Amino acid sequence: MSGLMDKVEFRSALENAIKGKSANKAPFSIAWASGKLSRAHLARWAENHYHYVGPFADYLAYIYARMPERYTEAKDFLLANMYEEEIGGDRHTDLLIRFAEACGTTRARVTDPDNMSPTTRGLQSWCYSVAMREDPIVAVAALVVGLESQVPSIYRKQTPTLREKYKFTDAEVEFFDLHIVSDEIHGERGYQIVLEHADTVDLQQRCLKICEIGAQMRLLYTTALYWDYVAQELPLSELEAVERKVA
Repeated sequence: MSGLMDKVEFRSALENAIKGKSANKAPFSIAWASGKLSRAHLARWAENHYHYVGPFADYLAYIYARMPERYTEAKDFLLANMYEEEIGGDRHTDLLIRFAEACGTTRARVTDPDNMSPTTRGLQSWCYSVAMREDPIVAVAALVVGLESQVPSIYRKQTPTLREKYKFTDAEVEFFDLHIVSDEIHGERGYQIVLEHADTVDLQQRCLKICEIGAQMRLLYTTALYWDYVAQELPLSELEAVERKVA
């Protein structure tokens, strides 16, 4: 579109920018949801995921620092999101480490940056770059709409399997239960901030593009987990057969 979209059109365009690029489509996610991963595979996921989501409050802090003072509700949202991540109850990274330990790895391995894959390092670096360099509204579109808003749909497919197939306890999967609820709220607030403040054609187009890129980045990261840790034990042909059955 060449003109300024109204909020209904823009919301639809934002959703379409992400559509078809969900990390649910990654072979690692398919294997997880169908119960074909081992606990060791899940441990490798946790060791990587920590370095993507662990700095999330840092990403938000960079955006908060550059958000125009007059955007009070946007700044309040970012601050509240940071608070929830770090000190509003159990620290989210501690819940992730609890799950990781239940998978058989250790806190020391999870927090060691040498245990993340190059693709995970790339996603983390992209998040820092966007948070520090992009227009704050574009950065919200990238990290909250393009990335965070996907989380509930991903974890809703994965969490039942953790309980039913792998027999994790409620305490061990609290990380996932928490984010199904909190990230649905955060994702919607992110949409509202972008809809309200992307008020030029240029800003709208930049938000759309970066949402698409954000979704692609998460899909790439999740796909790399399969190739790095799972592919030799679980052929892609076996997963494609699983996907056909579900379809």
